[in-house]
Amino acid sequence: MRTPSGLPRSALLCAWGTAALRGAVDVLDAVRAVQGDDEPHTLVLADDPLLRPCDDLPGLLNALRAAGTTGLRLVLPVPGDLTGLAGPAQVNAEAVDAGECLLTVGGAPLVLVPVVEAFGSALEPGHLVTWWVHDANVPPEATATISDVERELRQVLMAATRRLGGLDLGDSGLGRDRPELIDRLADVRHGSGPCAELPSGLPSRSLRVLDLAWRIRMIVELAAEDDGGAVSGWDASRRSEALRDLEQAGRHAMVAAVNAGLEARHVVAESQRWTAS
Repeated sequence: MRTPSGLPRSALLCAWGTAALRGAVDVLDAVRAVQGDDEPHTLVLADDPLLRPCDDLPGLLNALRAAGTTGLRLVLPVPGDLTGLAGPAQVNAEAVDAGECLLTVGGAPLVLVPVVEAFGSALEPGHLVTWWVHDANVPPEATATISDVERELRQVLMAATRRLGGLDLGDSGLGRDRPELIDRLADVRHGSGPCAELPSGLPSRSLRVLDLAWRIRMIVELAAEDDGGAVSGWDASRRSEALRDLEQAGRHAMVAAVNAGLEARHVVAESQRWTAS
């Protein structure tokens, strides 16, 4: 589930948690950035992993650091696309249900899966978030680079534009009879984006890719609320295929962009330690 910025909570915890684990930001500052307007996040150690007892995010980050964890890696799985997951199967299923999770880097392999419960009203919404921590198999090494996913994202965007009649996705009938969608689309296309909510230190290319991926995913979500003016089953199928390809490319690009900070922060941290010595 997304935060008000449009980023999954796991993306925020990936960026801020990794920065905190590597000493680039204070743990409490990281927790405040991740929790936002949520109620304080809670924790369940589902499989009794090798962590000292903890029940909240500050305790989790401190316990992970004590256990040798050096970073967190984002995964955004969906049915049929488990890229980045390693099992066990039941944990994979929970991650797919949530649509997001985190894998630990360094130390014993763990998976963190958020369960989000909404409460309140549309005018005053609230969220209870519980992170379930499971033992995990050793995940595969990531093979796609940030340049790979940026190239794929732009290729898929161009292909989708052609399939949608040579028009920009946002002008392909979206919201034709629903002015509120036009307003929301304008906010997505011209708004500030989510990058300001992340800690400093992410490479500029990663921020650029993240911004594009976020905008594409939000536009796809808006497009799913409208038929785009399709007048036949073939038109609808063509549009659906284009949007599906865009969603996947945007999701993979968001994962790669957030995870690119792992290597960047490793270099910064090593440089700071060398300078200090």
